[in-house]
Amino acid sequence: MLSKTVTASFASAIHGLTGSNLTDAVIQRSKRMILDTIGVGLIGTTTDVFHKVLQYSKMYTTDSSSTVWGQPHLQFPPVYASFVNGVAIHSMDFDDTWHPATHPSGAVLPPLIAISETVLKHQKPSGLDLLLAFNVGIEVQGRLMRFSHEASNIPKRFHPPAVVGTMGSAAATSKLLCLDPSQCREALAIAASYSGAPLANAATQTKPLHIGNASRNGLEAAYLSFLGIKGNKQILDLESGFGAFYNDYDPQPLPELHNYTWLLEKQDVAFKRFPAHLGMHWIADAALAVRKHIVENGDLLPVNRIDKIILRVPCAKYVNRPFPVSEHEARHSFQFNACTALLDGAVSVDSFNDHNISRSDLKELQGKIQLEHPSDNKPNFESMYCEVSVTLKNGATFTERCDTFYGHWRKPLSKEDLVKKFTANASTVLLRDGVEGIVENVNKLEDLTDCSVLTAFLKMRNQNKKYNEIISS
Repeated sequence: MLSKTVTASFASAIHGLTGSNLTDAVIQRSKRMILDTIGVGLIGTTTDVFHKVLQYSKMYTTDSSSTVWGQPHLQFPPVYASFVNGVAIHSMDFDDTWHPATHPSGAVLPPLIAISETVLKHQKPSGLDLLLAFNVGIEVQGRLMRFSHEASNIPKRFHPPAVVGTMGSAAATSKLLCLDPSQCREALAIAASYSGAPLANAATQTKPLHIGNASRNGLEAAYLSFLGIKGNKQILDLESGFGAFYNDYDPQPLPELHNYTWLLEKQDVAFKRFPAHLGMHWIADAALAVRKHIVENGDLLPVNRIDKIILRVPCAKYVNRPFPVSEHEARHSFQFNACTALLDGAVSVDSFNDHNISRSDLKELQGKIQLEHPSDNKPNFESMYCEVSVTLKNGATFTERCDTFYGHWRKPLSKEDLVKKFTANASTVLLRDGVEGIVENVNKLEDLTDCSVLTAFLKMRNQNKKYNEIISS
C-alpha cells in the first residue's frame, strides 16, 4: 500500500477507479467530448501547422505504429501519432474548454486511441475501458486545477493544457496500460518534469504544440514508469513539485473510491461554435445581437455610418489584439471577432483565412474600437461577460451584453448541434461512411467490445482534389 500523501491518493485513484464508478451523466458528457474532439482533430489536419509537424514526425518509424487521423497511408509510433493528432486537435483552437480554464480532451484522447490500436491490440480494450481511462485523465486535470484559486481565471503565465494536460495524459494512459499504484505515482512524477509552456506563445503556431506535447509526453511518462524510471514520490505535495506552476498551490487528497464523485458530473465543458479562444464566443454573440438593431435582413453593415464601437471585456492582455495579422492572432482578438460578427453576421471557420483578415472594411471597423475593462468583469470563464456598444454618426447607440453564449456549460449545445458541428468538421477529411461510423460508434461506446474499431473509420479519407491539394502543398 502507498502511504497516504496527496500523490499517493492520486495514484490509488488512477489505479483503483473502475467502470462501475462511472455514472450515466459522466458517460454521456464524456462521449460528447470525445465526438467533438475527433471532429476538431480531423478538420485540424487541413492546417499548415499540422502539415509541418507531420513532416517532422515522418522521421520516426517503428514496427508498432498508430493511425494518424484522416491519413490512411501514414502510421507513426504511438507517441508521435499522439503528438500529431494532439496538434491537429488544437491547431484551430476549436477544442473543448473546461473551468478552471483548460482544454481537457485534446491531451487525453490521442494517446488512448494510439495505444488501443498498437500496444494493447492483442488485449482489445473495450469502449468502457476507453471511457474510464479518458475520464481518469479528465478528472486528474480538474482536481489539479482546483488546488489553486489562480487557476480559476484566464491564465497569465502558463498555458494550462501544457501543465495539467500532460498529467492527465499520464494518468489516462497509465489507466489503460493497467499500471499498478506505484507505477501510476512514478508516471505522475515523470510527467511533472515534462509539464509547462509559457503563455507568450499563445496566438502563434507554437500553441497547438502544447496539446501535442502534452499528449505524447504523458504517454511517454507512463511508458518510462512501466520500465522502472523513478521520480519524486511526493511530486503533487510539494511547492517545488507540481506546486511550482501556481502561486497559491494547496493540494488535497482525492476522495475515497467507494463513493467517488467525478468533477465532470458537477462541471460540464464548453463546446465552441467557431474556432477561436473561448472568450471570443461572448463577444461574438453580443456583437451579433447589436447587429440586428443596425442591419435589416440581407443588408450589408453600413460601416461608414458607424462612429465608434466600445467593447466592455475582461482585462486579459493576450486576447487584446487590435489588428491581428495571422489566423492565430485573429483567434485571440476581441477586436477581430467583434468586428467580424458585426460585418458578416457570423463567425466561422472561413473567418480566419488570410483574405478575410486583411479586408479593408474590417480594418476600418477595427480602427473604431475602444476597449473598456469594467471592475466587475473578471477574466474568469464562469463569471465573465462581454458587452458591445455601437454608436452611429447620427448619435444613435445600440448596446447588447452576453453573459452566457450558446455552447457554454450553462447553455450547452444540443445533441443535434453537436453532431452537426462534428459532421461539418469531419466531412472536410473523411468519407460519409467514416463520419457516420464515428458518430454511431461513439454513441454506443460503452457497449463496444473493442474500442480500436474507431481507427478504421478515422482512415476513411475523402480523396477529393481540394483536400489532397491542402495536405500536399
